Amino acid sequence: MGPRARDRRPLSCAGGIQVTTPSGVSHAQQGFGPPGDASSAAHGAAPLLPALLDGLDSALFALDITGRVTHWNRQAERLLGWSRDQAVGRAGLGGWAVRACDEADVHGRLAAAARQPGVRIAQELPLLRQDGARLLVHGAAVAWTDADGRPAGVYCAFGEARARLAGQRDLALAAALLGASPWAVLVLDPDLRTVSVNARACATLNLPAAELLGEPLAESFRGGLDELESALEHTLAGQAPDGPVDLWLTPRDAAEDAFADPVHAAATGLGGPSRRCLQSGFLRLTGREGDGAAPLGVAWLFEDVTRPRLAAQEAARRRFRDSQLARATRAAAECEDPMEAAALHLHFALTGFAEHALLDVRVPATGVLVRTAESPGAFGAPASATRGVPVRYRAGHPAPQALETGVPVRATGGVGRSGWAADHRWPKDAEHALCVVLRSGGRSLGVLTFLRGAARRPFDRDDVAFGEDVALRVAAAVDLALRTPRT
Repeated sequence: MGPRARDRRPLSCAGGIQVTTPSGVSHAQQGFGPPGDASSAAHGAAPLLPALLDGLDSALFALDITGRVTHWNRQAERLLGWSRDQAVGRAGLGGWAVRACDEADVHGRLAAAARQPGVRIAQELPLLRQDGARLLVHGAAVAWTDADGRPAGVYCAFGEARARLAGQRDLALAAALLGASPWAVLVLDPDLRTVSVNARACATLNLPAAELLGEPLAESFRGGLDELESALEHTLAGQAPDGPVDLWLTPRDAAEDAFADPVHAAATGLGGPSRRCLQSGFLRLTGREGDGAAPLGVAWLFEDVTRPRLAAQEAARRRFRDSQLARATRAAAECEDPMEAAALHLHFALTGFAEHALLDVRVPATGVLVRTAESPGAFGAPASATRGVPVRYRAGHPAPQALETGVPVRATGGVGRSGWAADHRWPKDAEHALCVVLRSGGRSLGVLTFLRGAARRPFDRDDVAFGEDVALRVAAAVDLALRTPRT
């Protein structure tokens, strides 16, 4: 190793930056100024360091152990107006960057920071702009030392205190709005990971914050995720929905809740009581640079509207069914043959209700059920029995069971019971059945059977009520046909 190499000594900064300077240069000459000043040796040893410091978002200056300015980055030029050539090499800050009355206090605090290597000291400093305006800055001072651990100077990174306070106010306001919002709020980053969530969102999704924060959104839901992710990605791309949208979602670990109403769940085909309708709005979060900057994330605001949406669906369904009953009654009034009127009621009842309907009338003398009418639906297969032929139902079949007990009977084939429909003498694709007894004049006249395929939900209590309304009208027509002598 040559003599020049042996004469070089490394200087270290508490922030992890290390440069090498000649050992013969005093502390007053060590620094990071431009060529030709007291810090030219440092520039020759570490030319990358000034460029790194100039690339910082924060303003920064450095003082050596004697108080001489060794570095002044571009953000400091922008904030205070003093150029690097005007600042680097000056002995202290007093009289130009600090008022004379503040000089002792500012230098005392910086000197105290220089004597505590490895400690970051945050404080507010009154500095002076080139135009004479006084500027309060929030600075963080960090000492740097030489290779022997002796104090060599201090770095001070600073920014305008007013801007920092404005940022703190923005954060405080965001936190307050997040907590006090009447909406549930969930904030996601561009990778759709949850970064913030308020208590109302946790309660709505029935998930603790610990399971949401930092996790991909896909980990929190097991149903309806495609629509949600599509809305979020469009929002990040600057194409948010124009207004609130209803999304049906199923939280991953949703427990039994206030909406666990099996009647409503079955009636709407929601797949379970934990599925929620969330009225949602989306906001794209961007920085202060404007819309051209990359998005910081998206805020998802939502409200649980499951209960009113279920009520609205139920009301719409009832209105439609009442309309169908009224239309069937008007059409049946034009039929001369009562049995033709009964068949018309079956056709009108199927729309939106079932895929197939079978009318079995009991012969008064023998009590045997005879297939009298049927309304084919979407199955595409012929009926399992022929009209006018007695139907030989096995023991325990839902149709004769309803006839004997006088109450509606519901049945479901279930998964894996491929021969269930054939065993019951129904079309092969039938999966759910509702058998309703026909009562008129104090007599049980037969059975009306409605059938649904596997793609439909099972019959619920509201379906039973509608089936009984249809059965009353069909029974009246059948009774009239039985009482009217044929000519």
